[in-house]
Amino acid sequence: MPQQLDRATVVHVRFEGRSLDIDLDHLGLDPRADDCELKRALARHLEVGQDALRDYVVDRHATGNLTVRPEAVFG
Repeated sequence: MPQQLDRATVVHVRFEGRSLDIDLDHLGLDPRADDCELKRALARHLEVGQDALRDYVVDRHATGNLTVRPEAVFG
């Protein structure tokens, strides 16, 4: 997965109607962190329980950036 050479990896979070961009370094993680580690760190950052992000999806982009969003429901 290619990394951005001159910019920090960013996590874009959609949570409770808000959109936030957080540098992965700010969360104390590197891009190899697994989904559980990422959700745990985000929960601490958002000051919510870990269960609040349980059903959220982590999308990993070719740029190295991540998107954490609610699971999409179609139908």
